[in-house]
Amino acid sequence: MLEGKRVLLVIGGGIAAYKCLELIRLIKKQGGAVRVILTKAGSEFVTPLSLASLSGDKVYEDLFSLTDETAMGHIELSRSADLVVVAPATADLMAKAANGLANDLASTTLLATDKAVLMVPAMNVRMWQHPATQRNHRRLLEDGVCFVGPDDGAMACGEFGPGRMAEPAAVLAAIVHHFLPADRPLAGQHVLITSGPTHEPLDPVRYIANRSSGKQGHAIARAAAVAGARVTLISGPVTVPDPQGVEVVHVETARQMLDAVEQALPADVAIFCAAVADWRVVNAGQEKIKKTVDGVPPLALVENPDILATVSQKKNGRPGLVIGFAAETETVIEHAKAKLARKGCDWIIANDVSPATGIMGGDFNSVHLVRASGTGSSPGVSEIESWPRMDKDAVARALVAEIVKTLDREGWV
Repeated sequence: MLEGKRVLLVIGGGIAAYKCLELIRLIKKQGGAVRVILTKAGSEFVTPLSLASLSGDKVYEDLFSLTDETAMGHIELSRSADLVVVAPATADLMAKAANGLANDLASTTLLATDKAVLMVPAMNVRMWQHPATQRNHRRLLEDGVCFVGPDDGAMACGEFGPGRMAEPAAVLAAIVHHFLPADRPLAGQHVLITSGPTHEPLDPVRYIANRSSGKQGHAIARAAAVAGARVTLISGPVTVPDPQGVEVVHVETARQMLDAVEQALPADVAIFCAAVADWRVVNAGQEKIKKTVDGVPPLALVENPDILATVSQKKNGRPGLVIGFAAETETVIEHAKAKLARKGCDWIIANDVSPATGIMGGDFNSVHLVRASGTGSSPGVSEIESWPRMDKDAVARALVAEIVKTLDREGWV
């Protein structure tokens, strides 16, 4: 995915600098080239020898190097890259970049570059939340700088909150997304996505539902639209805003969602991210059901239509790539394999949504991509790929990158 691309990696001073070793490995694995600028503070956490060994290139540290600066090294470094990545982007580096300061090699290069800049913040939660850092963040966004993270979580200082550096896989997904071809690789493709929960009424006031927020499905819709696809998003009741550049159909129940999906077909890719209620009440009340001395009223349940299986097993008009989601609370991969075989889809994105994970309704996700070796009623599983915990936008970008790679390999794009 990064063949022939050159990344200039600026490593700031923070314990998260160790993650850059894995990031370099991942970029190289995707065919990219990496040059490293190591700040003085960064060298307290990772060594030039380790970085040079992994990158296969010299590590640059000194603005006033007699050998590098005779050829205006900071200019050459800033112009020779296709993308500049700052990781970890410390509060100091962000402040320098936001205010045009240039007193070392890293900040001078950032000021001199004419290439896109991707920053990956990492700092103490109080530093991240400080008005000065937030002001610098806004200014950098206005200047066109892109960001990945920071993530929430425990920090080396013992505090908890936003400030952790995004995981290397999430940073890689953002880098790959940046290098998607200018003509947008999913141009001309129709991508159908379902998102959010469904609400199955008990009466005009109450309903059966689940805790799905729609954040992951909406993030996938945004990422697919950025990649050039014509996106139809079928959304259950959610509070997140509609993505821009996407056709959104709002529904409430599982039957309404199935109707909307069938009306939106044909599609080239279908991604069923919605957490559809498995059952609905047969005898839903037309008026609010009242408490009585007779106790709990009988509620007869009937199974809702299986939207994923219905589309996966279509004889005519089946999308070329059908992707389902499996939200599980135990034996996640085993249940995902069984669901893949039972539904007849091509991929399952499985995740653990037990309460301790905070995934259901949260901003982060940790998924397993389970691929089938073929289509039909009982495809065999050919590959299981586990992704690290990432924010849901990063998961969406990574999924779209996998879709692009698959369609490109099969000659669709």
